[in-house]
Amino acid sequence: MRDKPLIAIGLLVVIVVAAVAFVAGRKAGSAPPPVVATASTSANLPPPATKRATEEAPQGKQIDAIRRGVPINQEGMAPALAHVENADIKRNRAYPMQPPTIPHSIDNYQIDKNSNRCLLCHARANADKFQAPPVSVTHYMDRDDQFLATISPRRYFCNQCHVVQTDAQPLVANNFKDIDTILSEQPEQPEHKAN
Repeated sequence: MRDKPLIAIGLLVVIVVAAVAFVAGRKAGSAPPPVVATASTSANLPPPATKRATEEAPQGKQIDAIRRGVPINQEGMAPALAHVENADIKRNRAYPMQPPTIPHSIDNYQIDKNSNRCLLCHARANADKFQAPPVSVTHYMDRDDQFLATISPRRYFCNQCHVVQTDAQPLVANNFKDIDTILSEQPEQPEHKAN
């Protein structure tokens, strides 16, 4: 019981020391204010430093492509929000077993433990009525591959795997090719005759 005040004082000291170290680090890390040269101060300033050619950043190359040309020491403007494609056109999949993308907007869709707005149209019972593709039979399987009467809890939250498509530009260059493209680009191999 007598140690409680000592523990409280010790914690208070640790917090104060951490706060002082944080403030000191922030002050040490901040850049000095810029010096404005006037006629009276220009005589006291050192000559401007010149960069050697080896120290200059290579032209046309960025350290971080996601910054889109904004220098590291500057804060860039956030890109505008991309618009969701709402064409209801089914997209091709880029690779086998890719979850299908959502071809329409899902703003304000409620998906929680009490309700799943996606299943209003995509449940197997309602798919014909709404002309929507029904969810795959794999969504009715538990982790032991046993079929359930309703959607499996591990497949209930659709946005874990399925995403909407937007008109956003890629952040980094991408030269991904699906397997069909790769196979169509390969030259045909001549057949070997067995002797």
